[in-house]
Amino acid sequence: MAFETLSIDELIKSRRSVKKFKQDDVSIDEIVELLEVAKWAPNHKMTEPWRFLLYSGEGKEKFIQAYCGSQALKDGSLPDKAVKKSEYFRSIPIHLVVVMPEDPRQKTWDEDYGAVSALIQNFQLAAWARGIGMIWRTNDWIYNPVFREAIGVKPGEKVVATLMIGYAEHVPEAKPRTTIREKLEIISE
Repeated sequence: MAFETLSIDELIKSRRSVKKFKQDDVSIDEIVELLEVAKWAPNHKMTEPWRFLLYSGEGKEKFIQAYCGSQALKDGSLPDKAVKKSEYFRSIPIHLVVVMPEDPRQKTWDEDYGAVSALIQNFQLAAWARGIGMIWRTNDWIYNPVFREAIGVKPGEKVVATLMIGYAEHVPEAKPRTTIREKLEIISE
């Protein structure tokens, strides 16, 4: 598939959540370029409510140790599932944590969350156009104070996503989508 030649419609329809990655490195400069594109998301009052923590190379171990700390049992050991997950995390070229401030005003919080989500979608599409895949995760451990503190998420901030990023080893097939006509109510009078 020649990603660069896809129309925006084709790009949106072809994008997939990738879980299996090649071991090829992804350039941090390229990730920064992609974020520079993604920042053009709709953003009410130009608050730019995003912050990023990028883990690559040896730095991934800090992310993995934060995850392991959040999963540790009372005796300090890890459940088998957490051991497997940490090995999987080591195989992923880049982890990008996207954080936003949690404004106490509901309207501002909603607008900020919408802006950050739009930025993430822009980032996914721009990356997909370059052949870079990812999966947007919001697992329960992102709420664990041990994980949050270990990676430097401050009080009053929300982890919107942990993005696992790399070149796809496997691109999943498309899952069916419901026709919009079944979800659309047209009020014309």
